[in-house]
Amino acid sequence: MGDNGGMHRRHFLRFGALGGGTLALGSLGFWRNVYAAPPTPGIGPYGAMADVADANGLRLPRGFTSRVIARSGDVVPGTDYVWHMAPDGGACFAQPDGGWIYASNSEVSPDGGVSSVRFDAKGQVTGAWRILAGTHLNCAGGPTPWGTWLSCEEHRQGLVWECDPTKPGQGVARPMLGAFVHEAAAVDELGRHLYLTEDTPTGRFYRFTSAKWPSLEEGTLEAAQVISDARSGARVRWVPVSPLTSAAQQANAKETTVFAGGEGCWSEGGIVYFTTKHDNRVWAYTPLTHRLEVLYDAATYPGAPLRGVDNLTLSKAREVFVCEDGDDMQLCLLTPDRKVTPFLQVVGHPRSELAGAAFSPDGKRLYLSSQRGTDGRGVTYEVSGPFRTRPA
Repeated sequence: MGDNGGMHRRHFLRFGALGGGTLALGSLGFWRNVYAAPPTPGIGPYGAMADVADANGLRLPRGFTSRVIARSGDVVPGTDYVWHMAPDGGACFAQPDGGWIYASNSEVSPDGGVSSVRFDAKGQVTGAWRILAGTHLNCAGGPTPWGTWLSCEEHRQGLVWECDPTKPGQGVARPMLGAFVHEAAAVDELGRHLYLTEDTPTGRFYRFTSAKWPSLEEGTLEAAQVISDARSGARVRWVPVSPLTSAAQQANAKETTVFAGGEGCWSEGGIVYFTTKHDNRVWAYTPLTHRLEVLYDAATYPGAPLRGVDNLTLSKAREVFVCEDGDDMQLCLLTPDRKVTPFLQVVGHPRSELAGAAFSPDGKRLYLSSQRGTDGRGVTYEVSGPFRTRPA
């Protein structure tokens, strides 16, 4: 591996407290403890990316390998199923036999929907099928603790569809989760709430409270109002809104806070993480304390290594992996020891974006897609290697 000083200034950058406050706290105290320490220089936990891409066009750290799982328009190897166009958000689901399923959205219109690909306990592909059809611009979404996939439509009257990833079928619309330009969804199992992002310049950050947990058929939808306090920092108050349209179009719109271009959303360990693309930020919301904080803000750093923030996921080591929409097509990570660093880069896909990052249930394999590949057809990858599987 080479050592280019300019690349390191661009790619390996520490991040510190923003806006005068501390960084993500979390009800379990994990992030509070690590951010109590002073920042340290250096690259990320997996080392620098290779100077040269592998045979699949990925620059990876030493010890990591990749394989192509599927290409849009082609039959998934080992199955008779043709993989969908424009693969976007995705998640993995553990299966009783030790295998797992990766569900992936299709961000096209008409007939977007979702596909699943099945792996056995050894990681071999054993099947693939459609779990949602007849929907439009299925962008991101999120898994539920009860084993379903929530697929979000990204258009003005977009709905959230709850799907069973384990077998061919048709998902069920959940209109009480709102009709707007949906992006992603995340379930906070501890607090029994579901959180949603909205991908418009005047988007909001939403919370859904089920009338009968864990059913998503009935409940209350609210949008965040951020309140600043000199002593406790930014806190969130929740304002009830109608599920029939965007909160930005409602009579009480001024009571809710704009999050410009909501993107990925993930809940883990009592913290809800989400990204906003128009200001290139990664946020952390702690439901127990109602505290909202900024983990990363690209504007703070000249030549920031992470831009075009999009889908995100967490490793078992609680590293936050963030996909780039465009920029230099990297998957970057924010580490608990205060680094922001690229983990991998897809080379030769200048008009594409990365999406659908998700770990296998054991945390040892990572799935993601280049949505438009080199020729307009998406490519879905698996990356294997020495991922950390527990917090340091």
